Amino acid sequence: MAKKFPLHPKHPERICWGCDKYCPADSLGCGNGSGRTMHPAEMLGDDWYLYGDWGLEIPAQEAGKAAGEGGEAGQGADG
Repeated sequence: MAKKFPLHPKHPERICWGCDKYCPADSLGCGNGSGRTMHPAEMLGDDWYLYGDWGLEIPAQEAGKAAGEGGEAGQGADG
């Protein structure tokens, strides 16, 4: 069973998010010679999980809290 993916990790820059191993950024276990995979929050912001289909089960309190902050969650393109 895969580990639960954290929505808001404290220090995402310290971990590689490319697989379920969650290796330290300075000791990658995959051995493929590539760099660290960033957490979506590092690239897209703290509300990254509200947009798109990430395949995550988001707790209702998280979804409701984020939707109430900016009022943008759930709006279509014509807003």
